[in-house]
Amino acid sequence: MAQTIQGIRGMNDILPQEGARWQYFDAVVRDWLAAYGYNQIRTPIVEATPLFVRGVGEHTDIVEKEMYAFEDSLNGEQLVLRPEGTAGCVRACIQHGLLYNQTQRLWYTGPMFRHERPQKGRYRQFHQVGVEAFGFDGPDVDAEMIVMLADLWRRLGLTGLQLELNSLGDAPERAAHREALIAYLERHVDILDDDGKRRLYTNPLRVLDTKNPALQEMAEHAPKLADFLGEASRAHFDGLRALLDQAGIGYKLNDRLVRGLDYYNRSVFEWTTDKLGAQATVAAGGRYDGLVEQLGGKPCNAVGFAMGIERLILLLETQGVEMPRAAPDVYLVHSGEAASRTAFGLAGELRAAGLKVVLHAGGGSFKSQFKKADASGASFAVVIGDEEAAAGTVNVKRLTGAAAGEQQVVAQNALAAHLGAAA
Repeated sequence: MAQTIQGIRGMNDILPQEGARWQYFDAVVRDWLAAYGYNQIRTPIVEATPLFVRGVGEHTDIVEKEMYAFEDSLNGEQLVLRPEGTAGCVRACIQHGLLYNQTQRLWYTGPMFRHERPQKGRYRQFHQVGVEAFGFDGPDVDAEMIVMLADLWRRLGLTGLQLELNSLGDAPERAAHREALIAYLERHVDILDDDGKRRLYTNPLRVLDTKNPALQEMAEHAPKLADFLGEASRAHFDGLRALLDQAGIGYKLNDRLVRGLDYYNRSVFEWTTDKLGAQATVAAGGRYDGLVEQLGGKPCNAVGFAMGIERLILLLETQGVEMPRAAPDVYLVHSGEAASRTAFGLAGELRAAGLKVVLHAGGGSFKSQFKKADASGASFAVVIGDEEAAAGTVNVKRLTGAAAGEQQVVAQNALAAHLGAAA
């Protein structure tokens, strides 16, 4: 016997019993985004490697250690499985002229890929919903995105999420802070771990985001970017906070919140939970006003966020939020040649009436078919034998709810109306 082939570590199958939760989440998210006027954009999974080197940052962990990059064997082009969605969205907007004298509110969803150590809530293939707004320079859109997420938690029934805020300022302010931060870290180089030493001159801001307990006190006393902010950056951040206060959105200021991507400026935020262990962040984003120009477009203000679908579904399960099962309305049980033909026709009529119908296939006794009907989660079993087929009737048995077990004889031509009223 040939050896079975296993899936790739950290790239998981979503099985049928899990699929209903994903469909429920997708449906809630689509309605939520439509309510705020966002339009969907779909971009390829495979992009040119330079897009992320230039966009995400050459010295980020994503580019240095986590990208699935490869060479196209046919033409030698350097390609990558997308590690995040913003750069691809910006590339598409520039390429197709979507930002020329116009604003855009866009969203996308799909798989992303990073070569990380797999653990609960962190996978090598993971799925995100990303939301981006282009052409808005004030803090009102930043605030709207945060309020949007608070609204989504309410729609999903999630509780206890914490919002953290920071401002990264503009490029000159970050440069001044970077210089002061490098000088500070050089004085503490003896206690830096390997990651800290590696990032000291390439990405010193990320040293402050360390999870190493031994470095927490050092990071706490490092120069704070807030002390380097200019008037415009402060006004933007103060405006954001005022709008969140007005909306009743609580938050915590975190001057060590820097995000892992180089393109952010001014406001950044994260929504976190203490229910998922180390994988605390479920949604995060901020402003990235320089990225469009950096990738070859004309200067354009931009702000956005992404949220991890696996983590949010895991959080829904952890908090015991009820999510509907993917169950049919009707399971058609039939036995006999005439009954099978009748059942086949009725299944089409019921589906045309908007009902979800499973037509039993493969034969078997009524007893075995009823076992499958019960296992399907259907609300009703519709039972047809040759006698019912000849009489133009069916037996309808309720399988769920307080009235489970009740049966009625119903005319075939009235079945759709009967089930629609009883559902």
